[in-house]
Amino acid sequence: GDVERGETGSGGRRVIGRVVGGRPGPMLICIGGVHGNEPAGVIALKRVFRALDGREGALRGEFLGLAGNVTALERRCRYVDRDLNRHWLADHVEALRRGGGEGWTTEDREQRELLSELEAAFARARGAVHVVDLHTTSGVGPPFATLSDTLRNRAFGRSFPIPIVLGLEEQLEGTMLDYLNNLGHVTLGIEGGAHDAPESVDRLEAAVWVALGAAKLVRRRALPECRRARRALREAARGIPPVFEVRYRHAVGPDDFFRMNPGYLNFQPLARGEVLAQCRTGEVRAPDGGRILMPLYQELGDDGFFLVREIAPVWLTLSAILRRLRVDRLAPRLPGVRRHPEIPDAVVVDRRLARWFTVEIFHLLGYRREFVSDDGLVMSRRRFDLAPPRRRRG
Repeated sequence: GDVERGETGSGGRRVIGRVVGGRPGPMLICIGGVHGNEPAGVIALKRVFRALDGREGALRGEFLGLAGNVTALERRCRYVDRDLNRHWLADHVEALRRGGGEGWTTEDREQRELLSELEAAFARARGAVHVVDLHTTSGVGPPFATLSDTLRNRAFGRSFPIPIVLGLEEQLEGTMLDYLNNLGHVTLGIEGGAHDAPESVDRLEAAVWVALGAAKLVRRRALPECRRARRALREAARGIPPVFEVRYRHAVGPDDFFRMNPGYLNFQPLARGEVLAQCRTGEVRAPDGGRILMPLYQELGDDGFFLVREIAPVWLTLSAILRRLRVDRLAPRLPGVRRHPEIPDAVVVDRRLARWFTVEIFHLLGYRREFVSDDGLVMSRRRFDLAPPRRRRG
């Protein structure tokens, strides 16, 4: 095996580092700096690759580190023309794949280059592929993980001794992990803490070491860094319940003049009706009780805050049992529920009857993405919940 290290920057390489282990095995791809004002993930990855130099024999498979929005990282801004993490819709990706660059934004070029690196990695993968997206937030708080709700993602996420937040990916349109998850890869987002806090780099570095063990590129006891990383993450998240789900997203636009009230921390408890922010129309109040997540304390961004609530781990166990028994196939047979005629893995629920079949029941079965249409409440579930797609032969 060998270690390759590249530099990010103008005219430089997008590859932060690459380690090919001494034996075949799975692939782990970690990406930092998808938002240019979040350099902590890039710094953390450089640390890990330096530490692995000369120790490739301890790994199997391939470990790849990539920088996301290189131009924005250089300028230390979230993005130049548009958010790189909101345009990974299949149609847009295909247009980038076919296009020649005329009329492209800075982020279009960044996305096309990042896509090329990812597709080259997928093509040479000889085992399972795990992708970890490293982020930080404008608010202060403990580290946590976000994942698209498949049992495969859950199994990977449970290896990290930090809170897991379900349903966040389903609230956001066009994220990179959403696109990669729909290809059948195991995906996970890690939020390390505040953007410029030194401990955020430490936490993201620890998350990468844990990911190397969780993706089975190393035996957990083979590298002392993996053991230390688990202890560090566990301590950083001490006192926070293990699992949450998103109950509300407060979207903001450029004309809303949204200003978050100071002092809110990730996972801070909230009371219903509490005044959280100010905007053009007046006070912004919490629509329900729970805990706040990712309060917006930066100029750019279209997510004002999220409200999350704790889930008892027993519900995840029940959910896994129901899904393995494929009880989700019975959902379209419920009264007032039918298959969506065009969207695979989706159902349409009559809104007059939906109150009898609460959203929580559909969440148990994996139906987490939802929107209201003329026909009713549309709820869809993730593909590749239990198994990856079959590889083509030849």
